Amino acid sequence: MADIVDVSTRSRMMSAIKGRDTKPELVLRRALHALGFRFRLHRRIAASRPDLIFPKYRAAVFVHGCFWHRHTGCKYCTTPSSNLPFWSDKFSQNVQRDARNVSDLRMAGWRVGVIWECQLTAQTGDKTLDAAARWLKSDESFFESSERG
Repeated sequence: MADIVDVSTRSRMMSAIKGRDTKPELVLRRALHALGFRFRLHRRIAASRPDLIFPKYRAAVFVHGCFWHRHTGCKYCTTPSSNLPFWSDKFSQNVQRDARNVSDLRMAGWRVGVIWECQLTAQTGDKTLDAAARWLKSDESFFESSERG
């Protein structure tokens, strides 16, 4: 299927996509702050830059967009049909970088959480936030929000 907008419009639209302070990230931040958790934002740790850092719990959390980080089985994890080699390479690099970041943080002694964008919707958000709060207070080394959007 061909793109519905011209190349310059698509380029402008894609360049406007933010890498931090996204809506899912803000939802998570507000909810965890309301529960009494205090955190730092986007600090460099072990060659990565997690979205939220909880020094008290020695935990780092990534809020991943389902499209960009390839949430397997999620309805938001679609692949554009045009320029397939570019997108395949882009997505592959993102997934490899994500795995490397998690590995580097865990080797540095940090606990790591991954929360997917689709898990912060009105239907699943409360359950995800409760699970994340329990994980932060636990001694488990890894957490990932589980259900697919």
